[in-house]
Amino acid sequence: MKALLQHPAAQAALARTIAAYLRFVIRTTRWRFEGREHVAHARARVVVAFWHEALPLLPKLFADARRQIPGLRVVVLASRHKDGQLLGGIMRALGMDVVHGSSSRDGRSRGGSASVRELLDVLEADHVAALTPDGPRGPARTAAAGVAQLAGLSGAPIIPVGAMLAHSKRLRTWDRLIFPLPFGRGALVCGPPVHVPREGWEAALPDIESAITAAQTRAEQVAADPAAQ
Repeated sequence: MKALLQHPAAQAALARTIAAYLRFVIRTTRWRFEGREHVAHARARVVVAFWHEALPLLPKLFADARRQIPGLRVVVLASRHKDGQLLGGIMRALGMDVVHGSSSRDGRSRGGSASVRELLDVLEADHVAALTPDGPRGPARTAAAGVAQLAGLSGAPIIPVGAMLAHSKRLRTWDRLIFPLPFGRGALVCGPPVHVPREGWEAALPDIESAITAAQTRAEQVAADPAAQ
């Protein structure tokens, strides 16, 4: 079975199946969106950052953004590992583009600098770069330096995002990935933009981590509260 799933055709079929399921969940969920003004203010040319655990829910945010800004391109950073290949297939099936690469703890890009240059080009063209600063292997909710480096070099603000569903499961993975279930309440939270200086961008990492965690915590609170819907 493992060998079968590594076959490109099988992976492509699995990616399409997962994407279809995520679309179904998103459409059958009653959403509350907090912090929409932060996205509207930034419009595009932003770095969207969220913890790896919330990854299955973020297509909702990107779908809304593309409706508000016709022609908007959303590019997601995925690892070169086989899991990243599957993730890339899912994101493409959901209408997003993918750059393969990952950031080390010190900000150097594994797999060469091509992915960093491409993300910089994406931001220069006033589009959106999206990444999970604690991916692909963790530690959970600990940001690698790459997110601060990208924001510092590009001058683009970081929009911290959290997402949660009232009806969901947590997988037994390093990040306790959210497995979404349909027909429930959902919350998307965008925090205030985090601006990173070009020089000394490393110092911004604690603020970035705190902002993403605050957004995720708030999303969990809103999703759990029936009165918030």
